[in-house]
Amino acid sequence: MDEGTASPPEGDRLLDVVVDMLETEGYESVQLRAVAKRARSSLATIYRRYPTRDDLILAALEYWMARHRYAGIAGPPAGGETSLREGLMSLFRTIFEPWERHPEMLKTYFRVRSSPNGQKLFRFGFDIVAPAGMELLKGVEDDLVADLEAIAENVIYGLLGRFSAGEIAVTDILPVLDRTVFRLARGFPEESIRR
Repeated sequence: MDEGTASPPEGDRLLDVVVDMLETEGYESVQLRAVAKRARSSLATIYRRYPTRDDLILAALEYWMARHRYAGIAGPPAGGETSLREGLMSLFRTIFEPWERHPEMLKTYFRVRSSPNGQKLFRFGFDIVAPAGMELLKGVEDDLVADLEAIAENVIYGLLGRFSAGEIAVTDILPVLDRTVFRLARGFPEESIRR
């Protein structure tokens, strides 16, 4: 696998059970007694690995993300001339298409991202996505990189919040990101966004 990609973790029965519960029944279904029963484990075993329910959900989400959301992240294709817009949208599609197929996991992601464990979750994703993103932005002016990062982070967080609140469909996220990146890229000189 390329540098900067997440290797899917080995199977983990406990985390598989939690992921299944999150995907099929949602965040509130993950109660430790129910998890222990389904995983054929004891509460003591779960508490040894994960001191709190929030820690268990965070671990299950990271486990799922490594298998689905971040498994295909790589830098831009070698030798090809790719515009900033094309490169960013390719990266966003790699990140968001698995969410479209698993919307309950996206709701869980937003909920955890908005919790005290949110910074840990953000770091997990950032450490995987950053190398591919920085490869895309190689040679792009520093001011543009800073602006794009701040705008994209806020737009994405807002879209996730609107999706979680039921205001938009999960399939609305990528088209909005595409229009946003297109409009942002139009506002900068071509030489500052061409690779």
